Formats: sequence, structure tokens, C-alpha cells
Amino acid sequence: MNLYLLHKPYRMLSQFTDRRVDEAERRATLADVISVPGVYAAGRLDYDSEGLLLLSDDGELIHRISDPRHKQPKTYRVQVEGAPSEAALQALREGVELKDGRTRPAKVRQLVSSDLAEREPPLDPRRHPVTTWLELTITEGRNRQVRRMTAHVGHPTLRLVRVAVGPWRLDGLAPGEWRRETLHAPRKPATGRRRNQGKGGRR
Repeated sequence: MNLYLLHKPYRMLSQFTDRRVDEAERRATLADVISVPGVYAAGRLDYDSEGLLLLSDDGELIHRISDPRHKQPKTYRVQVEGAPSEAALQALREGVELKDGRTRPAKVRQLVSSDLAEREPPLDPRRHPVTTWLELTITEGRNRQVRRMTAHVGHPTLRLVRVAVGPWRLDGLAPGEWRRETLHAPRKPATGRRRNQGKGGRR
């Protein structure tokens, strides 16, 4: 089975078509950067989010990656407004109360640098003079969850880049680039009983 790791650019849909009829208003889609037939995205990234998107031609693999019950950890580098206090970071680690319930505990750390290329278009430093980069790892997949979490503690997300899903990482991929990995399905355990060869059988 094949797995495709794609760096989804900013302002691109996580699908291959845009339902808008007017061609002048058409938004960028996955078809603009990858032309492998028969693949579908395992999960999604918002239009204004960037980073690692996994695609496959294997339905079972897509389900295994995207189903929240499998709790695949997802790691994001997030540029937020202002400078969060240690209390705000601890609140994210312990879980915050959103409209759809309390979030699970997250791994959160502050970064000195994102180690990411500048976004196009970049943030306006006059509008956002003070920003902070955080790295968050969550095991849920609620709609716009990371953005809602940081807003809840008073620091809205300005830029969000997913850098890992489970064991797969964004490393080495520029926006719009992708690479293929071939995965081998695990062997199924043998079923049935071994025949009894009796006294005269081989040992």
C-alpha cells in the first residue's frame, strides 16, 4: 500500500475539487500540487492551515489514520498572538473547556524558533508586533481544535503548521512538495491446528 506525505500550502483546500462554480473565485486544491490517481486524504487541514497531510490509495489505511478512536498524535507548530504565561501553557497541557467539551491533556512547549520558512504572504509585523511559537501535540481531531484552545487562553493562533501525524513527519518537504512511502501490510497470524503426525511422524 502507498502513503503520500504532502506539505499542504497556506490557503489550499484539503480536497481535489472546489465546488465553487465561478472559475474566477476557484480556490487552490490538492489537484494543483499532486496528480496521483485514486488517492484520498486521511483527515484534513483547514484552508488557512499548513503542513503535513497524508494521502493514500488504501481505504483501510485512511480509516486507521483518520479515525479518532486510534488516537494518532498530531503535532503542530503554532504562532500565537502575544506572549503566553506559564499558567496559560499549563492550562493547555491540562485541558481546556470548549463548547464541545473539555480537551484531553496536550503536550505543549514554547519554541525559540519555528525552524519553518516564512509564509507567503507573511504576517504583518505592524499588526502583530509580539508573537510566540508553540509546539502542541494532541490526540484528538475536533474542528479547528488548536485554534480554539489557544484562543481560550487568550492567545489567538496566527499561523498553524502541522509537522507530524503519528510516526510520519513533514521533514524535508517544502510547501507543495510530496513524497511516497510504501507500507507493507502486517502478516495475519496463521489459523487452524497443526496436524498430529502420530508416533511415526517427524519431530
